Amino acid sequence: MRHVIFGGDGFVGRHLAPKLAADGEEVVVADIVKSDLAHYRNVGFVKCDVTDPASVAAVGLKADDMVYNLSAKMLSPIQVRAKRHDFFFPVNFHGTEHIMQAMDRAGTPKLVHYTTDMIYGHTVTQPMTEEHPVAPLGEYGWSKQKTEELAAEWRKRGMSISLFRPRLIIGPGRLGILEKLFKLIDWSLPVPMIGSGKNPYQFISVFDCAEAARAAWKAGVPNEAYNLGSLNPPPVKKLLGDLIRHAGSKSILIPTPGWAVKRTLDLLDLVNMPIMDPEQYLIADEECVLDVSKAERQLGWVPQYRDEDMLIAAYSEYRAKKAGHAVATKHVPAE
Repeated sequence: MRHVIFGGDGFVGRHLAPKLAADGEEVVVADIVKSDLAHYRNVGFVKCDVTDPASVAAVGLKADDMVYNLSAKMLSPIQVRAKRHDFFFPVNFHGTEHIMQAMDRAGTPKLVHYTTDMIYGHTVTQPMTEEHPVAPLGEYGWSKQKTEELAAEWRKRGMSISLFRPRLIIGPGRLGILEKLFKLIDWSLPVPMIGSGKNPYQFISVFDCAEAARAAWKAGVPNEAYNLGSLNPPPVKKLLGDLIRHAGSKSILIPTPGWAVKRTLDLLDLVNMPIMDPEQYLIADEECVLDVSKAERQLGWVPQYRDEDMLIAAYSEYRAKKAGHAVATKHVPAE
């Protein structure tokens, strides 16, 4: 068996590939770029652009391959409204479609595919299980939801597809929108919150994400969807307050009327000056906590990293980069 990881040079893939190689498995990364990563001594590489069906076909899938799709365009960098569809859909939707079509031609039945919790939209029930209603709030969420619809069709034709819906993934190599927060704290400026800050905020570690993909393979790739998030996420106010104290900053947290901030951000988005993507700020004051117990029951997967520790580790990386110190993993803006 080979493990073929599309987008394997990206954020999650660069942790999954060495994990599988350490299991003694044959691993092939299929990506549009190849970074200077130590594990390529033990891992194969094929240049692949998932937006090109011929490029995907050239990977040469085999019937007994185990396939992972980690290729994606993310919410960072922020896109203006008019460009969002053309930014997200070629990779997120059409790229996934090309991979599934290539798997079908090769008779390759098993796929682990990452979507997003952004398919849920506004919180309707709490905590959010995998049965939560689906209503994406923007092009990113829709591009991922459409891939879940593709998965449902290919399952009817005999494929086994495990879907993962992660919260905001953080870890070495990706700061994204957190960099704006860290700058405010570094400069001891006020840190505005959208709403009161009493609602919890949930991350998921990139290390836990990689382990979830491995767990799905070990479990035989169930035809199921799984939430991925931390356990017991703290309120935003506590999460940020702990970080400010850790940083020795004089920043203060400013609660705001959530509706007023959202309307202001809506206006900025409308005039093509977005500060955040609507899919981020529209739910920022809601209790968006994923129930991850299904993955534990069916895959034996339990998240190992706490939100507080993940955020402090990300801040420490930001400080190291600012000081010009080397960090373990290069910056990965998007997969």
